[in-house]
This record gives sequence, C-alpha cells and structure tokens, in this order.
Amino acid sequence: MLPLDIPDLAGELALIDAETAPDEYDAFTFGRWVSYVLANESGAQNDSAFRPHSGELTTTDLGDRLPGIMAFVRRHFTTTALQWVRIFGLQDGILAPHRDFLEFDRPGVRVQVPLRTSEGSLHSENSTVYHLRAGEVWQIQTVDPHSAYSAPGPARLSLCLDFAGDGFDPERDIHHTIPATDDVRIMRRPPISEQEIAGLVDTLGPLTRESAKSIFRALAITHFERASDATDVFTWFKRAATRCGDEKLIALAEDFRVFCLEKRAWRESFTW
Repeated sequence: MLPLDIPDLAGELALIDAETAPDEYDAFTFGRWVSYVLANESGAQNDSAFRPHSGELTTTDLGDRLPGIMAFVRRHFTTTALQWVRIFGLQDGILAPHRDFLEFDRPGVRVQVPLRTSEGSLHSENSTVYHLRAGEVWQIQTVDPHSAYSAPGPARLSLCLDFAGDGFDPERDIHHTIPATDDVRIMRRPPISEQEIAGLVDTLGPLTRESAKSIFRALAITHFERASDATDVFTWFKRAATRCGDEKLIALAEDFRVFCLEKRAWRESFTW
C-alpha cells in the first residue's frame, strides 16, 4: 500500500476526466477505456502506442499539468528503469481478455496503483477475479490472460508504470509504503454450467457482423460474474459463431482469439 499523498488529487483527477486521448487500443475495448500518457520517450502526449525504449523518460504536456501525480511517482518509485507513465481510465466498459507484450521479444514489468476506483471495478487474471483498492500496488502478470471491467459511474483511474525488462524489484524500488489493513479482495463467483452457457448464447441472439462486438462484450462480462477462466470467453464466442454456421464469422472468432492471446504485430489492429 502507498499513501495517496497527492495534493489536490481530486483536482488532478478532474483534469484527467476532461481530457481526450487517442483510441490506440480500441480493438480490445468494449465501452470506454482510455490511456492518458504522462511520460514516455518522445514527450508527445498523443504518442500512445506502447513499446520498450532505451531513451530518457520525458514528461508530456499532460504530465506537466499533473505535478502532484508525477511527484507521487518520483517519491514512491525508483525511476531508473521507468519507461512509461500512464493513467488508464475505464468507465462502463470491459477489456477483452488478452496478453500484453506479444509484439516484443522481452516483456517488461507493469505496475498499477488505482487512484480512483469503486466496488464495480474489477480485474481478472486467468480464472481469478479481484478488486484493486485505491493505493494498492499491483504488479500485473501481463503475460497471462487478463481483463478488466468497470460498471457505469465515474471512471476508474489507475496509474500504470512500465519498467524495462527486469529493471524493477518491488522490495528495492517501491518507497515509503504503509501497512495494508485488508487482505487482497478476491471475488467469489458461482459456477456456470454447460447448459447455462448454451442458454446464454441463445439469449444473446444470432451472431452477425453487426452484433459480434455486443455479443462478445456480454460474454466477457459473464466471466466476471461466474466462475470461469478468462480464455473461456473466446470458447463461448466461437460456439456462438459455430451455431450461426457462417464460416467467415467462425474465422473472425478464431482470429480475435489469436490476436488477443497468441500473436500480433506492433500497432496491428483488428477489424470487426
């Protein structure tokens, strides 16, 4: 845990709420998810396509306008290997289960600290769904299938720090922590049967090009509500495609699974 010792945190979060950002990762996004860049190699705020780099960390215009949050980063983290500072915003939305860093030979280390969250904001990793409390420091296992969901309401805003390679050691590089007062919040979800899955697919209606994204979103939300693995969403989606009998939609379902979990190039997009 870290104390959110940021002067005028509410004011800086309100500034983020009013900000716009490129939709670099909209292929993974269902609802509103935004990546606000506070620091990167170029110092350009619209340079939002993550990639490792060996240059200096340069604050963007947005980072300059958020001095409290940037001071928080420098106060509580060793920044020698820090490459990117971003704020992830998620509001009434969900991310497709995915694996990060597929585009690169060597994964880095990603740390998140929620700055504003609610009970309706959840993360998942493999078959586990959990809630990140404000001020908790989480090292996200980005090479495992993972997802995030946020209910309607104010956007969940989470500080995201990306460190180069193995240049981050939590015992060494996190400073001025405070004791955690609560155990990690793991969400209990009732099991889901094969009959229920089949019924859910029926209820969502026929899969078409026009309905594909809304059906995938509904299936992805089910992962957060019922005991299942993150990758099960793609199995359910392909089942819906198979039932419609359209070979192009079956291929679409398989291609999206590969794009999210197995292989993609840097800045590769996906066409629904």
